[in-house]
Amino acid sequence: MDADAIDYKHQESHKEPHIPVLSSSDNTLQNRLLQGVSRTFALTIPVLPAGLREPVSNGYLLCRIIDTIEDDTALNLQQKRDFSNQFTRVVLGEEPAENFARELAKILSDVTTPAEHELIQLTPAVIAITHSFNTQQREALSTCVRVMAEGMLHFQEKDTSAGLDDMAEMEHYCYVVAGVVGEMLSKLFCDYSPEIARHKQKMMALSIRFGQGLQMTNILKDIWDDNKRGACWLPQSIFKEHGFDLQNLTAGQQSVEFEHGLAQLIAIAHKQLNDALEYTLLIPRNETGIRNFCLWALGMAVLTIRKLNKHKDFNEGRQVKITRRSVKMTVLTSRIAVRHDQLLQGLMYLAGLGLPKTSTQNN
Repeated sequence: MDADAIDYKHQESHKEPHIPVLSSSDNTLQNRLLQGVSRTFALTIPVLPAGLREPVSNGYLLCRIIDTIEDDTALNLQQKRDFSNQFTRVVLGEEPAENFARELAKILSDVTTPAEHELIQLTPAVIAITHSFNTQQREALSTCVRVMAEGMLHFQEKDTSAGLDDMAEMEHYCYVVAGVVGEMLSKLFCDYSPEIARHKQKMMALSIRFGQGLQMTNILKDIWDDNKRGACWLPQSIFKEHGFDLQNLTAGQQSVEFEHGLAQLIAIAHKQLNDALEYTLLIPRNETGIRNFCLWALGMAVLTIRKLNKHKDFNEGRQVKITRRSVKMTVLTSRIAVRHDQLLQGLMYLAGLGLPKTSTQNN
């Protein structure tokens, strides 16, 4: 049974519709914008039930607007603060989107991609879709935007060239850029399905771990790309325990001490991704679209940390990038195993063989 068929039966069980029917132009617009700014989510969002695709797509576009503000090097800190705060008010409906889009579009640099330029220019259309959703959905989206904007500004104001202070600070960074997205998704899932909502409290906690695990994987994969930009999101304290100072981080420089610190972070990411599977298994088996949405992201992250663990001496991100074949196998395996909890647990166990473990996992 495909995702649309599942969604049709699900919507019939609701006394009141949760999600308004959007026009085909709204759907087309969001799909086109996603293709330009996030190929990963352009791949995974279509597998969701019809009633979730629009708000989830919209949520990712809102987050991408915040990212665009924070990533453009032509904007100074005050401008980033002003535009981030303005956008938060726009999402809440307290300020017109047209003013925000016009003012930001004028000063974005060429560092921002053409697709992101277009996204900023079309912010009013994206916000119109945001404001078409129900109260619970709008709260999920606006809270995510506010927390992300405030958190990213905090880290923009820090000198991260030599890493973050400790694991707690790294986890906080992962929360404001990814964990909060997990919370947003959980709220949208629970609004969509009363059956999912029965596990809301546990899902909210695990969703943070899910997001942090995905972001930690990205940080480890992108160590050397970030290093070239003068940024480092690794925790100084962990590497100091192994006798390595992140101020000396240089691509291509072999260091056993650095690799030991990297192994410890791989173990932490591995634990978080196991929590991500626990999260996914809380979703009812008949909601195959939502499960696959989670499993694809989880599967690709596990394959990435396996590659990282095998090549801890890598010095370019492309060396630990998973292949298209691996992505296709992840999708195929997830589709086959999606309804079978024990099979999914077994696959996760097999994927984790040989990976370093935290002291909690070893006990």
